[in-house]
Amino acid sequence: MSLVNFSLLLVLQCLQLCVEAAQPEPQSQAQAHEAYKYRAATDQSILNGAQGTIGQSVRDELKNSEIISDVIDDFHPTLLINITYPTTNTTANLGNTITPSSAQDPPTIELYTSSSSSPSSSSASSPATNYTLVLTDPDAPSRSDPKWSEFCHWIITNVPLSPSSSPEKVSSTEAQTAAQGLKELIPYAPPAPPPKTGSHRYAFLAFAPKSSQVAGAGTNLTVPSDRKNWGTGEPRHGVRQWAAENGLVPVGGNFFYSANDEQ
Repeated sequence: MSLVNFSLLLVLQCLQLCVEAAQPEPQSQAQAHEAYKYRAATDQSILNGAQGTIGQSVRDELKNSEIISDVIDDFHPTLLINITYPTTNTTANLGNTITPSSAQDPPTIELYTSSSSSPSSSSASSPATNYTLVLTDPDAPSRSDPKWSEFCHWIITNVPLSPSSSPEKVSSTEAQTAAQGLKELIPYAPPAPPPKTGSHRYAFLAFAPKSSQVAGAGTNLTVPSDRKNWGTGEPRHGVRQWAAENGLVPVGGNFFYSANDEQ
């Protein structure tokens, strides 16, 4: 990137921050969602050139939603997670709203990285790495009364990076599992927010082995004994503790909101 282009990028980012600061929260979130959808759909070469910006956008939204803090410690995303519910053609876009009925079947997963990842994160974002994806609800049964938090909705492993060149879309999670050898540790449970409990955050997090140099790292993962509290029996406990126990580090995130029709 030339010095002129780099300077222009910095100016545009500063202007974007100023605009977002001056706007109400719903509007700034909507802009972030549209930016993410556009970036995720563009050519991989564009993703490669803008990896730092995209990773920071994901991190910002995870912080704004308090997923970073409530669910996981702060981290710098090096993967993009594309989540699509093929039966309803619905996608998760960093905080959009998805109705429970639109997310009843397991989604398909696409993970993208960039060749421009920093050296410190290269081992966790290697094409040879198989990733683990989880779906967790930190607002169970409600955000004001999180006694079941977190609620484990899904753990699936052996998730590979998606091809960088326009991969053929898979029609279902079953087809993807058969083609790529994905393995469910906890079967998918769709969103089911109880009546009058407000909007729930449903967070997808991708994990990689902390040390790819250790034989078997990221395999033989423990399975939570219960979905509530991820089997810990302690409110506000879940994926953070499970990942630490299994030597996993977060490398990507995405999420959506969902609520019961009865409020």
